[in-house]
Amino acid sequence: AGRNQGKAGPVRSTPVMLVDRSEVDHWLPILAPGDTAALPLSTHARTVCSALGEYGASFFVDLVCGTGLLRTQVETALAELVAWGLVTSDTFAGLRVLITPSSRRASFSKPRRGRAGRARSVSVDAAGRWVLVEQGLLMSRLSESERSEYSDASVHHIALALLDRYGVVFRGLLHRESRLLPPWRRLARVYRRMEARGEIRGGRFVNGFSGEHFAWPEAVDTLRAVHRSDVQRSDEGLREFIVSAADPLNLSGIITPGVRVPVAVRNRLLYRDGVPVAVYVAGEFEWLESPDAAREWSARNLLIRNDPGLTYLPGSSRPS
Repeated sequence: AGRNQGKAGPVRSTPVMLVDRSEVDHWLPILAPGDTAALPLSTHARTVCSALGEYGASFFVDLVCGTGLLRTQVETALAELVAWGLVTSDTFAGLRVLITPSSRRASFSKPRRGRAGRARSVSVDAAGRWVLVEQGLLMSRLSESERSEYSDASVHHIALALLDRYGVVFRGLLHRESRLLPPWRRLARVYRRMEARGEIRGGRFVNGFSGEHFAWPEAVDTLRAVHRSDVQRSDEGLREFIVSAADPLNLSGIITPGVRVPVAVRNRLLYRDGVPVAVYVAGEFEWLESPDAAREWSARNLLIRNDPGLTYLPGSSRPS
């Protein structure tokens, strides 16, 4: 959920957060959009929000009948409420419909069918039920100072989530994370208690970063095994892999050399033995190492041909 003015609806780049229903209370300070009454919602959005509060989980057709609004007005209102983090759907189909251009959606009347007799695309009618994020509404009744305070249980839960994500956690690593997370001093307090109980390890595991580092024992063992390895691999034996810039492994410019790569699905990085050597950002390739025509060509081929948005015919030449 965002907190800026003028939210028209979700787009393809809108962040999506998956939270287990039993753990949602720990993430409320991030999920709660604030005082609902103070949000700059449109009249139609407030009408749909009130209807969901009165009727509970409802299908799209039920909202149209219950509010008396046009179908397009209800759809626009749902998109606005989703962008503010006030409403969610049973399945991903609801979000897919809202971010699909109107020209590619099924007709509001009778769905257009192809030769095989199947509907051309999923309409908003088949998106499942829509429901208010009830916990977010409960949090909106609290004051701003109360919402900004995490409980000890929530801080512990978030600290574990960060350890599970990275294996090793230190203050500099959190620059990639949301600024709405608990401050490092509270996270470090949790990690110190866990270290005293022998659940995690403390020390200095990443060069170039001061302060306390905390890690799962398995992560420390893996780092030590790599560090102690004296096996010299040839260039052909180097481990290479490609990750999306939306992946947590996108730490270029944070803990590894190179430029910061914007978090977007279409942006990608090529790692060689854990070091970023090339990036593909906004359709542009950039080589990060010293000039090497052969390696650069290979990296360009790997990154560009891995682009799901491009189609290549068998035997076609590589793009320049």
